[in-house]
Amino acid sequence: MLIVETSPILRREIRRWKLDGKRIALVPTMGNLHDGHLTLIDEAKQQADIVIVSIFVNPMQFDRQSDLANYPRTLQEDCEKLKRRGINLVFAPSAKEFYPEGMEKQTFVEVPELSSILEGASRPGHFRGVSTVVTKLFNLVQPDLAFFGEKDFQQLQLIRKMVHDLSFDTQIVPVPIVRAKNGLALSSRNNNLSADELKVAPQLYNIMKQASEKLIAAPETADTLIQEMNESLRQTGFTPDELFIRDAETLAPLTNTTKKAVILMAAWLGQTRLIDNLQIELPTISA
Repeated sequence: MLIVETSPILRREIRRWKLDGKRIALVPTMGNLHDGHLTLIDEAKQQADIVIVSIFVNPMQFDRQSDLANYPRTLQEDCEKLKRRGINLVFAPSAKEFYPEGMEKQTFVEVPELSSILEGASRPGHFRGVSTVVTKLFNLVQPDLAFFGEKDFQQLQLIRKMVHDLSFDTQIVPVPIVRAKNGLALSSRNNNLSADELKVAPQLYNIMKQASEKLIAAPETADTLIQEMNESLRQTGFTPDELFIRDAETLAPLTNTTKKAVILMAAWLGQTRLIDNLQIELPTISA
């Protein structure tokens, strides 16, 4: 397994594989790899000849410097996991390598509308950072396939639109959320939870499941369900941050033509912000 820190060496290896006609997959990550990431990697290995994993804690997508500073960096452990997985190359650039002139002078990519709604409204600049780093990675790697988890649902939709709008020759492959047996979505941020908080955290998913059953029975009650979920979160020990029920294709409010909805949830548990989502097939909504 190659561990590459600079763009010229990465490009050299990519050219070699391309000349050999290899099908290349990219799995972009910020490291601190868990079973959710490894599921993405396993899917990539099934569909491509070469799998490249990027590990880069992207400063451009953090809206709080404290969050950036506290983000777990476990490069050595991550590389050991990837080597056991049989990955071909790990691209682990420094911020200086990735943004040589600093972020203030960095050209950026921004997806209209999707960058500024929902999660984007409360985290200005976050999705600009996501779309910029993914664009740079796609330019460097030129992958045939790129794998993203459905846990970051808005991010996935944003990347799909960006790929379409900018005519990238890359297929975006979504991978379902990986959950622990108790329903908790796997996340690097789970490492920040105390033992007591880990017992409470699965309620996030349970509350969404209960709401999904009501939504299927009465899709027109979405606004009421949001209020109920907020109250359930508070009673369970969470501090609700964001909670939306939207069309899963457009992220717009539900209409009578919506076929699939998504519950998007973000809540604080102690000092840790957890996110999750649940997609729901809906009956036709009456006018």
